[in-house]
Amino acid sequence: MSKLKTDYADVIYPDFSLIAGVDEVGRGPLVGDVVTAAVILDANNPIAGLTDSKKLTEKKLVLLFDEIQEKAICIGIGRASPAEIDQLNILHATMLAMQRAVEQLTIVPEFVFIDGNRCPSLNMPCEAIVKGDLRVAEISAASIIAKVTRDREMVELDKKHPHYGFAQHKGYPTKAHFAALEKYGIIPEYRRSFKPVSKQLGLL
Repeated sequence: MSKLKTDYADVIYPDFSLIAGVDEVGRGPLVGDVVTAAVILDANNPIAGLTDSKKLTEKKLVLLFDEIQEKAICIGIGRASPAEIDQLNILHATMLAMQRAVEQLTIVPEFVFIDGNRCPSLNMPCEAIVKGDLRVAEISAASIIAKVTRDREMVELDKKHPHYGFAQHKGYPTKAHFAALEKYGIIPEYRRSFKPVSKQLGLL
């Protein structure tokens, strides 16, 4: 599999043909699921411009999202709900969501690259890569799939609860979001264990 050209040292790819990349989006927001994606790319059908989803414009994100959907060998989406985040904490909920993304792949990968510094429990060999969304094409693709998927879910939530501004801030803690939370209170999609929400509930 071809690798991204970056300023980082090259990641050593194992001698496998079915390699998945996994990334998450949504650890920081106060509301909604943490969403993960697992992607197996096709070495014979490369995708130009893959990088960390946070570095891409919304227009470029959507274009790459569609291209990945078209060209990837396989894509899996995983998630952990606000209730699971509250029960497990955000780190363990993210690991669970990553497991679920890999399990959703209809083709079992031989090896998995994980963005970050730790791997979830998987049934195949895996390696955690710090800044993997900049260094590994499969992880970059996963970050784009996860981000667009979650952003679209926040837009849908905004339609149901327009006063909160979810379409703009995507659930992340912003001044406008704090003001809406203070004025309108919580809805079921909020993560009750997160400090601003706990404060609103009078738990702090």
